[in-house]
Amino acid sequence: MDNYQTPQLLLYYHPLASFCHKVLIALYENGTEFEPRLVDLLSEESSAELFAYWPVGKIPLLRDRFREKTVPETTIIIEYLNEFYPGKVKLIPSEFPLALETKLWDRFFDLYVSEPMQKIVVDRLRPENQRDHLGVEQAYQKLPIAYGMLEAKLNSQRFIAGDHFSMADCSAAPALFYTDTILSFRNSYPKLTAYFERLLERPSVKRTIAEAEPYFYMYPLFDQIPKRFLKEKK
Repeated sequence: MDNYQTPQLLLYYHPLASFCHKVLIALYENGTEFEPRLVDLLSEESSAELFAYWPVGKIPLLRDRFREKTVPETTIIIEYLNEFYPGKVKLIPSEFPLALETKLWDRFFDLYVSEPMQKIVVDRLRPENQRDHLGVEQAYQKLPIAYGMLEAKLNSQRFIAGDHFSMADCSAAPALFYTDTILSFRNSYPKLTAYFERLLERPSVKRTIAEAEPYFYMYPLFDQIPKRFLKEKK
């Protein structure tokens, strides 16, 4: 007899998208059961259900079938999971000062690392006559500032907001993975590099990258992805 039950959580996502990685890492950290629903935003058929729940059309999007609740935006999704589907890894600390620190660095990675990175990547996909050269130049200028601030922040603590893995680290891993292919921090920021390597040791991060690997060929800077993240093609 088949005892399989449909998971309460449904995640609309794409395995190549950095913001989707952020939520996948959070889910995998706690072994939270969910149904993945891959969305191709270029296909009306594939994305119709996503747009029905969230007309903005951004991924990832979490749907809680049990509560009949639609949860958008990565930080809100992880806060929702932390509240209603907690696990052994508390991604947002209970103590207010630590929670505030976690939320600060979560937003930092989203706004000052991931967003400039995406500006550069998306511009690569545009026709030459539609490219935003000024915007890309400004994005390149923002990344070293962010790297410098992160280097100064990372002292003795193991993770960005303290000694315990948190939502901020879920945000950091994909942001740093992709920005390293655009403007690498490895030669000039040793503490940031060591922190990134610690993140790469997490099973949740390894799994997320491994699941993205078959789609890396779609990434405009595919040739900049380190070989260690690519499977040998036979």
